[in-house]
Amino acid sequence: MTFTITPSQGACGATISGLDLSRELDPSVIRDIREAWLRHHVLAFTDQNMDDEDLERFSLYFGSFAGDPYIAPLDDRPNVIEIRRTADETTPIFADAWHTDWSFGKNPPAATILHGIVIPPHGGNTDFVNQHAALKAMPAELRERIEGKQAIHSARLAYAPTGMYGEKEKASGKQRGFRIHTSESAYDTQLHPLIRRHPETGEECLFGCLGYIIGIDGMEEPEAEQLLLELYLWQTRPEFQYSHQWQPGMVVMWDNRSVLHKANGGYEGYERKLHRTVVA
Repeated sequence: MTFTITPSQGACGATISGLDLSRELDPSVIRDIREAWLRHHVLAFTDQNMDDEDLERFSLYFGSFAGDPYIAPLDDRPNVIEIRRTADETTPIFADAWHTDWSFGKNPPAATILHGIVIPPHGGNTDFVNQHAALKAMPAELRERIEGKQAIHSARLAYAPTGMYGEKEKASGKQRGFRIHTSESAYDTQLHPLIRRHPETGEECLFGCLGYIIGIDGMEEPEAEQLLLELYLWQTRPEFQYSHQWQPGMVVMWDNRSVLHKANGGYEGYERKLHRTVVA
């Protein structure tokens, strides 16, 4: 089975055409996809006519399911969540700040895979920022200040009862198109190095950013906040970014170990629905 890989014009990302993900893939094709994914960090598969069973099968080519700690899955698919925004929804856009999925866990996931089911005619881009490129181009002075340091990761700002999606949002009376479960577990913390090596390629990379990172181990809070802000302003610069424009039926997978990502609005008055799996 042959397919075409077209790199994006951004700092990462590529489009793959000529593959039908509703069919079982040969091991050689899976190997080639994985190589492309590790090279480009974000892959978009065009013109896919598939269901959740197909999405699950494709996901398992790359590892086991990781589940989701704070978002309810579909009733009949425990490894698939639906990220839906209704046409009249007025809550803040979900996941509209830079992050890498679940960096607050002990073993953060490798891949996130999204299938675009209902895509608005405009808006809703997913932005990515290449953290290998950001580290490679980083000024030596900033790198020296973060070298060897451990970041403190936590989900508290988002998924704790006091977080963004917690009691305050519930009290507003505004409804989301999917269910978010807040929990006391979101107050837990986990250490990860600010600079780490990709476990498959060995390439050095920045990992995580302000938001899920709430401090730096061994540093006073004001000093850590200042350093993390400087790092954030560097690692999210436009020259390291790629903005992905969705099409109906498109499947996008990205490497959480290599990129940050964020959602965008701009489709008010239209429904948007995607199904998601996460690979350990």
